[in-house]
Amino acid sequence: MKETVSDLLQSALAALQSEGTLPSDQTFTPQVGNTKDKSHGDYACNIALVAAKAAGCPPRKLAEALIEKLPESDAVQKVEIAGPGFINFFMSTASAFEVVNTILDQSDQFGRNNNGQGEKVQVEFVSANPTGPLHVGHGRGAAIGDCLCRLLEANGYTVTREFYYNDAGAQINNLALSVQSRVKGLTPEDESWPADGYRGDYIVDVANAYLAGETVTADDREVTAKADPDDQDAIREFAVAYLRREQDLDLKAFGVHFDVYFLESSLYEEGKVETAVNRLRDNGYTYEHDGALWLKTTEFGDDKDRVMRKKDGGYTYFLPDVAYHLDKWQRGFTTVINEQGADHHSTVTRVRAGLQALNAGIPKGWPDYVLHQMVMVTRSGQEVKISKRAGSYVTVRDLIDEVGRDATRFFLAARRVDSQLTFDIDLARSQTNENPVYYIQYAHARICSVLRKLAEEGTERGRNQCLGDLSLLTLDEEKELANQLAKYPELIANSAAQREPHHLTHYLRDLAGQFHTYYNAHKVLVEDTAVRDARVSLYLAIRQVIANGLELLGVSAPEEM
Repeated sequence: MKETVSDLLQSALAALQSEGTLPSDQTFTPQVGNTKDKSHGDYACNIALVAAKAAGCPPRKLAEALIEKLPESDAVQKVEIAGPGFINFFMSTASAFEVVNTILDQSDQFGRNNNGQGEKVQVEFVSANPTGPLHVGHGRGAAIGDCLCRLLEANGYTVTREFYYNDAGAQINNLALSVQSRVKGLTPEDESWPADGYRGDYIVDVANAYLAGETVTADDREVTAKADPDDQDAIREFAVAYLRREQDLDLKAFGVHFDVYFLESSLYEEGKVETAVNRLRDNGYTYEHDGALWLKTTEFGDDKDRVMRKKDGGYTYFLPDVAYHLDKWQRGFTTVINEQGADHHSTVTRVRAGLQALNAGIPKGWPDYVLHQMVMVTRSGQEVKISKRAGSYVTVRDLIDEVGRDATRFFLAARRVDSQLTFDIDLARSQTNENPVYYIQYAHARICSVLRKLAEEGTERGRNQCLGDLSLLTLDEEKELANQLAKYPELIANSAAQREPHHLTHYLRDLAGQFHTYYNAHKVLVEDTAVRDARVSLYLAIRQVIANGLELLGVSAPEEM
């Protein structure tokens, strides 16, 4: 309907341009939006205010001229001018419910489009160090990242999901030392325990598996433990493989898969880090100072230059990131989105500066970043402490085991990424209207229950079969439901473009709320079969949109609850 209004206004603008009221050498694009107050109509446009100066007349006068030139349309019941010159459109009942036919015709494809035209997009998310189980912060990244991938695919993009493993550096050495200490019978309470060692019970599991000579199969390798307490390299290789396997199992339990697992170690083994350093040096963007190699990131907007290679010869963490992103660019990904924790905020400017200094044709502001804030987990009103070093942090598997995959995914994606999130375990477990995922799923299950009752009465109704005269839907609540359904395609397009999956969770809760209110106030299985069939058709459209939206969140749509 919004496109219909836009097309009508575009025709009126063209008519005014042809007669000289508006200049013909300018382009006027009407922006049509949903009204917040339904007493002001279904849609509103401010084009008269925008174009009034070009027309040389007051906005209200231009609005009157535009309305006069609007083509006849059965979709529009009436048009009014509001305030200083807003044009408000009241849609006809017939046009409002046309969306029901569209939804039932398109089924699970409703809301999808081909805006991306198959363009390749790479989304990197989770990318947890293989030093322990995935914590709830990784879970938020997994929920947001996977939902964003699904939204991009729904908009016609070809998406590659990538997980970057930091399997090199100080933290991996700490992991190896921690496991070796456990292998030798030490505990974190011993004086000789590594200062930065990992203390979680999972280290004991890794050590026991190593001593038992177990074989572990990760996503790209199989490693058999040597069971030698003194072979630190063998311990490191086994520990990384063991924990990578554990993380992969957690992700599968979470319903998340990846197309590519990229190892940081491969950047060194294949000489890509050294190639990047040489390219930056050859381009004149490096200098030596105090025995370290620096990059002139200030020439690209950073507040100070950054060390690339330390005095001891080791590289700082952002340099391999630059080499890694050069590799992404060379793989043909012109659009790359990194979903990471907010603690990566400081690396954004540095990585982008390093990429510009490579002079590789990479555009400014590449790649895109989606940075999520921390998660606080509560139970009985008290915070459940998260402490990775102490080994007492809440894991993704903990949440899945307690509240299930659906609630975990929904809750972790339900807030703006740049806002902190409180995960209330008690709320997520509850079967009440206060629990948003239960509330939405219950709407879907209620509609399925109506279909079963209809069948029990001897009337079989196809899940996507529109019967009855939709013009019999005359209640305000019915039209509001139809208008809410009509918003879904635009919501899917905007959520992907803005990289903000949380809009989908809010939309589904609003739709479910409207449905429950309508369901409680008006019977659907009434004696008047024509009205019954029309209302069931509306129900089916609601059921389909809820199912489509939940699928994009990676959440199930149960038929019984």
